[in-house]
Amino acid sequence: MKFFFLFLFITLIPNLVFSHSHYPITKDNEENVLKGKELYSQYCSSCHQRDLSGAANWKSFDEDGHRKAPPLNGTGHTWHHPDKQLHSIIKYGLAELVENYQGKMLGFGDRIDDKGIDNILSYIKSYWKEDIYKYQLEISKK
Repeated sequence: MKFFFLFLFITLIPNLVFSHSHYPITKDNEENVLKGKELYSQYCSSCHQRDLSGAANWKSFDEDGHRKAPPLNGTGHTWHHPDKQLHSIIKYGLAELVENYQGKMLGFGDRIDDKGIDNILSYIKSYWKEDIYKYQLEISKK
C-alpha cells in the first residue's frame, strides 16, 4: 500500500506543484491554433480586435487615461517578449506583474487553463511573419 502512495507522490505531485513550463510555444499544431482562435475570440478580441490589430491609435491613452490594447499580429511589441512572460500576462494580468500598473489588461487564469493560454499564443503567433516568429521562438528558449 505504501508503494502505491509513493507511486502517486512521484507521478502526480510534480505535475501539481511545478509550474507549467514547456516553452517555446509554436504555431505548428493546427488543432491548438484553432482552439486558440476560439478562446481569443471569446476573451481577447473585444480589446485587441478580431483581426489582432489592436485598438486604433494603440500607442495613445484611452478616455480613462489607460494605455490602449496593442496589436498582437506582429506589428506591435508582443513578439519582443518570451513565451513565459506572455503566458503570465494572459494568466495573471499586467496589474499583478507590473507595479503601479494603470491599465485594463486583467488576468484570465480563473477562466482559461494553461493549455488554453498556450493555444491563444499559438493562434497569435500564426499571424506573425516568419522572421519575427523565429526570433520570438529563440528568446523563448532561454
